[in-house]
Amino acid sequence: MADASSPIILADTSVLINFLAVDRLDLIERHGSRFMITDHVGQEVLTHYAEQFARLQNALTQGILEPISVTAQEEVETFAQLTGAGRLGHGECSAIAVAAHRGYTLAIDDKRARKQALALRSTLQVIATQDLMLSMIKTGLLSANDADAIKNEWETRYRFKLAFNSFADLL
Repeated sequence: MADASSPIILADTSVLINFLAVDRLDLIERHGSRFMITDHVGQEVLTHYAEQFARLQNALTQGILEPISVTAQEEVETFAQLTGAGRLGHGECSAIAVAAHRGYTLAIDDKRARKQALALRSTLQVIATQDLMLSMIKTGLLSANDADAIKNEWETRYRFKLAFNSFADLL
């Protein structure tokens, strides 16, 4: 488990749900980074993914994920600006606002949201689910075969498709 000095990754609903759906938050726990989610992301899980909400609550209770809120004035203003544009959900907007102003790595899959985040702060480090999986393979948390099994489950059960055949092809 990560400690207070570990790098921080702020996860959007899209990335979080991928790990919740296949019940693999153990990978997040052992990753080496601190993983945070905004209140808005938690609310999106409750509203749209009730089946995974119990797993989310358990991860928060165990400290695998840390909850944070959009609180600073500049975060609130950025959140309002992003939600006012009407193109992104509240989870995406809150994650972008907090990551941009606090300098956290943003884990988000939605291409429009990624583009918006980088337009807001070009120096923001933005990663996707596949980047997290690759880092987990490279650090020995799972094998490429195990990652491919998870990828297959995402594709067949959860309609989350990655544009490559095998994680081994990306190594």
